Amino acid sequence: MTCTAVVGVTALTGQVSRPLATALAAGGTLVGAVGFFDDCFSLRPATRLVAQLGAALVAVTVVGSLAVVTLGERAVPLGMVSSIVISVLGMLWVLNLFNFMDGIDGIAASEAIFVALAGAWLSHANTDPLGIGVVAWVFAAACAGFLVWNWPPAKIFLGDVGSGYLGFVIALLALASARREPNNLWIWLILGGAFFSDATVTLVWRLARGETVHQPHRTHAYQWLALGWQSHARVTVALWALNLLVLLPGAALARSFPRYAFALCCLTLTGLAVLVWRLGAGRQAPASRAGSP
Repeated sequence: MTCTAVVGVTALTGQVSRPLATALAAGGTLVGAVGFFDDCFSLRPATRLVAQLGAALVAVTVVGSLAVVTLGERAVPLGMVSSIVISVLGMLWVLNLFNFMDGIDGIAASEAIFVALAGAWLSHANTDPLGIGVVAWVFAAACAGFLVWNWPPAKIFLGDVGSGYLGFVIALLALASARREPNNLWIWLILGGAFFSDATVTLVWRLARGETVHQPHRTHAYQWLALGWQSHARVTVALWALNLLVLLPGAALARSFPRYAFALCCLTLTGLAVLVWRLGAGRQAPASRAGSP
């Protein structure tokens, strides 16, 4: 929770807005706490979900919900109820997908560093009154310090306490950014496309088979790759390459040509969904390979 403490100090000095710092402190602490107890005592899924829902509601209450969605040149206002529901569900999904995707050494921390820094840079290159960039740099620095020890072969691991917190912070930064400039939503979605596509395609296939989705498994695309390549490091490096060579330029295009941002986001996520499906996302694992990676 070093990130939360440092952000609190920056809020006192005026570098980060009080609402953003408050949401991070309250929601992040709640997510971290329930993750810690889950790591220690294996909480029921319903208990975890209630706590995560509380953290998301705190964030949306303090920072605000996504009020407008841009579709090309058209701005579509959301009603109060739909705005809150979409914002809360979005935060819950990002929070949990980081937990789903934390299955090999170095991958979750790497993704968090990239999405936070690239999202803050592209979303607020000229003006950043909320201090999103400051939070992103503090967060990325904490993740980088952890990644030194989590790089394959890892010496320490995130657990639910860490992966949930990473997802919460990314979701909070994206929400705050999209509230200030609605088009930023598509930028953050493009940047996080690797995790979004793998987690979503895998979840859909597992639901279609009637599986219990919160049980451990090895059916994400990145897990099939790690199994085939016999290397966590190669998969994590491949993620960095995808992010830097494909998703970062795609997000930059969405920033430069906002009227096409929604279309670029749809095109990117569709392409990634096809890619992870071809790599085996959601494909049923043999019984001998079932379980947590």
